[in-house]
Amino acid sequence: MRKFRPIFAFVLLLAATVARAAQPMDAAQLQIALKKLTVVGSAMYIAAHPDDENTALIAYLGNERLLRTGYLSMTRGDGGQNLIGDEKGELLGVIRTQELLAARRIDGGEQYFTRAIDFGFSKSPQETLAIWGHDAILADVVWNIRRFQPDVIITRFPTTGEGGHGHHTASAMLAVEAMHMAGDPNSFPEQLKTVKPWQPRRLFWNRFSFQPVKPDDPSVAKSLRIDVGTYNALLGRAYTEIAAESRSQHKSQGFGSAERRGTLLNYFDQLDGDPAKSDPFEGIDMTWWRYPGGEAVGRILQQASDEYDPKNPSKSLPLLLQAHDLLDKLATSEAWSLWKNPWTAVKQRDLAEAIRTAAGLSIDVAASDSSDTPGGEVTVNVTVVNRSDYPFTLEAVGSRYADPSKGVSAPLKNNEPVKTELKIKIPSFTELSQPYWLQEPPRKGTYVVKNPQMIGWPENQPSIPIVVTLIDKAFHTILFFTPAVLRWTDAVRGEQVRNVDVVPEVTANLGSGVYVFPDAQPKPVTVWLRNFAGAGAVSVRLRVPAGWSADPASVPITFEAKGDEAHVTFRVTPPKGEQTGVLAAEVELAGGKQLRMGINDIQYPHIPSQRVFGDSFAKLVRVDVAKRGARVGYIMGSGDDVAEGLRQVGYDVTLLSDADLERGDLAKYDAIVTGVRAYNTRKPLRLLHPKLMEYVKNGGTLVVQYNSTSPQPLLIKSPGPYPFTVSNERVTVEEAPVTLLKPEHPLLNVPNKIRAEDWNGWVQERGLYFTKDWDPQYETLIATNDPNEPSKPGGELFARYGKGVFVYTSYAWFRQLPAGVPGAYRLFVNLVSAR
Repeated sequence: MRKFRPIFAFVLLLAATVARAAQPMDAAQLQIALKKLTVVGSAMYIAAHPDDENTALIAYLGNERLLRTGYLSMTRGDGGQNLIGDEKGELLGVIRTQELLAARRIDGGEQYFTRAIDFGFSKSPQETLAIWGHDAILADVVWNIRRFQPDVIITRFPTTGEGGHGHHTASAMLAVEAMHMAGDPNSFPEQLKTVKPWQPRRLFWNRFSFQPVKPDDPSVAKSLRIDVGTYNALLGRAYTEIAAESRSQHKSQGFGSAERRGTLLNYFDQLDGDPAKSDPFEGIDMTWWRYPGGEAVGRILQQASDEYDPKNPSKSLPLLLQAHDLLDKLATSEAWSLWKNPWTAVKQRDLAEAIRTAAGLSIDVAASDSSDTPGGEVTVNVTVVNRSDYPFTLEAVGSRYADPSKGVSAPLKNNEPVKTELKIKIPSFTELSQPYWLQEPPRKGTYVVKNPQMIGWPENQPSIPIVVTLIDKAFHTILFFTPAVLRWTDAVRGEQVRNVDVVPEVTANLGSGVYVFPDAQPKPVTVWLRNFAGAGAVSVRLRVPAGWSADPASVPITFEAKGDEAHVTFRVTPPKGEQTGVLAAEVELAGGKQLRMGINDIQYPHIPSQRVFGDSFAKLVRVDVAKRGARVGYIMGSGDDVAEGLRQVGYDVTLLSDADLERGDLAKYDAIVTGVRAYNTRKPLRLLHPKLMEYVKNGGTLVVQYNSTSPQPLLIKSPGPYPFTVSNERVTVEEAPVTLLKPEHPLLNVPNKIRAEDWNGWVQERGLYFTKDWDPQYETLIATNDPNEPSKPGGELFARYGKGVFVYTSYAWFRQLPAGVPGAYRLFVNLVSAR
C-alpha cells in the first residue's frame, strides 16, 4: 500500500477530473481531442447561476477553437425553484451543481464555483455583495482565475444593470474587479502559497439581447463577433445544436431547449485588457512554445494529431506515450511546476484520456456495495481490457485504502480481460461523503469551506479512488485514476453506476422538518432508521427543549444486517403557551457513540445519484391556530411541501391526480389549494379550470398559489374567475413591512386574528410574481414593498364568485411553511378557511 501513497499529493490536483468515471470518446471525438492537445490557451466564462452560461459559446470555444474553457458560476442555484421535485435550498443546490456538470460533459467545458449562496432574487448588486460578503467572494473569483489562468475572461452580464437580477450584475462587477487583482501579488497574498499571480490578457462582455440584432445595428458596430452557429463536420452538429442538449440538462429549472441551426452571431464588447481588433484571442500565443521547454512536447503532439488514423487509433500510442513521458519530466522544472502552471495537470489528464481511447482501454470498477462506514471494508473488483494490439502490461492496481494494493504484472492481450480484486479498508478517521461546501453551517450569504484548496471545485474528490498503473516495453508508465463505483442493472435503464460513499453507521430521518402544534395536544413523531453497518443493537431517543416532553424516553432497536430499516414513533407533548424550539433524533451505538445524522437520497435519471447528510433536527412550533373545514384537495404543481404544512395543523389533505380532477367529485372538499406553478406545469388544468370555477361557484374555496410566465407560460391567461395579469414583480426583503389595507376583512380575522408578529421570522422573500391589472371584482387586502419602492398590493387577490371564495396568493408560503414560520400558518389557514 505504501508504494502508491506518494502519488496522491499529485492526485489531489486532479480531484475535479476524477470524481466521476471517464466518458468514452468515439474516433471523431478523439481526433478533436488530439488537436486540442496541441493548443495551450484558455477562456473563463463568468456569471451568477446555473443556467446563466452561454452553452453555445462554451461548446464553440472548446471544440472549434480548442480552448480549455471553464464556467465560473458565483452560486449553485440554491435559491431557485424546483420543477422536478420538492428539494429546496442546499439540496436544490446539489441538484443544480450536478446539472451543470452534466451540461459540461456535453459541451466540453469545465465547471467551477465560488462560495456564494443563491439567497433568492436580488434587486441590486449592492444588496447582493453585502449579503455575499464582497471581499470573500472577490477572493474566490481571484482564486479561481489564478488557479485556472485564463487568457481571456468573458462575462455573461454587463456591470450596468441590464441583467436585471442583482446577482447577475454583481458577477460582472466582481469579474471586472478581479481582472487585475488576480495579477497583483499584493491582492490576497495568502493564496500565493499554492497559486501564482495571473494576469488575463482581456476581459469581454458577451452581449445579449432579447431581440435579434442585425450585424449592421449601430449598437454592435464596435463589437467583436463570433458565429456560435458554426457546424462541426467531425461531430456532425452545430454548436447551437450541442448547446440545446447541454442547456436542457437544467431540468430542475424547466430549461429544455430546442436545437437551432444556421448562423448565430454573438457580440463581444471589450471591457479591459490589450485592445483586440477582430478576435478576442488575437495576439495570444496558444502553442506549447509559450512556456520554456514545451517545444518538444508540442512537436510530438502535433505529429500525433497530423498522423491520426481514425480506422486504427492505436497507431498514435507511441507518440502519445512519448509526449506523456516528456511532460512528466517537464513537471519537475520551474516553469511547469504544478503550483505555477495548471497546464501540467490538465495536459496529463487529457493525454491519459487520449491514450485510454486510442488503446480502446476499458477500466471497469465494481464494488460490492455503494456505501461503507468509517472503519469498514468493501471489496472492489477492477477489470482492465486492452482492445488494441499495443503491448501494455497491467503493472498494478491500488488505492490509498487498499489492503494491500496489488502488483499484477499481467500482459494485456487484445480483448482479454484481466481482473484484480482489492480489499478496501476505510480508515476510522475518514470523513463522510458529504458535499464539501455543506460540511459546516453556512453564513447568511456564503458557504463555509474547511479546506481552502477545495474552493471552486464543483464536487468532492472520490471517497475511494482507484489507481491503475500500466507500462509498456519501452518502460513508459501511465496512471489512470477512477472512482470506486457500484454497478447494477436496471430492467428499464440498463447498466447503472453510482460512486461508493462513506456513510454513518446509522441514519435517523424525522418524518418532517417541522412539527406544528396548533394547540396543547400531543402529536406522534416518527423516526426512520437506516443501518449501514453490520448486525448490532442501538437505542433511539428524542431530545426536546425544556417545557416539551417525549415518550418513551428511548427505544432499543436490533439490526440483523446491513441495509435493515426500522421506524420508531414517539409521543411529543408541547407546552400550553406559544413557543418554538428544536427537536433532535439521537441514535446511540453499542459502543456509546452518538449520532444525530439524517440522509437525503437524491435520484434523478439525468444526474448521478447523490447522498446528502444533515443533522436529524426538526423545528418545533407551538402556535395557536384555529381552522375551519376538515378536508382539503391539493393540486401539486412543480413541487412543494405546503400540503404537509396543512396536515400539520390538522387538515385531511388529498393530493389530487389528473384523474381525480377529471372525474372526481370536488364538492367533498372544504377547500382546494393549487401548488406553486400548478398553472404552469399541470397541463390538464387548461381544460379543467372551468370545473374548478364551477366548484367555487357552488360554494367551494379555491386558493391558487403563485405562478409565473417563464420559463413555462401560463396554461390559461388568468387562473381565476375574473381577469388579472401575472407580473414579474416581487418583494425580496423578507422583513419588508406589511400594510393591512382592510384590517377588518374576514380573511385577516377569521378564524385567526392576524397580529403584527405573524409577519415576523419570514425567510428569503415576502412574495414573487405579484399580480397587476386585476378586475375590480377582486379585493386587495394587504400590501408590501421593498425599500424605496412603491407599495405592492397585488400579492393577494380575494373575490367572491357565486356561493364560494377565490384567493390568488403570490406570497411565498412554499418557503415559510416548511421553515416553520409560526405566523405563516395562521395566515395561510385563514386563506383555506375563507367562506
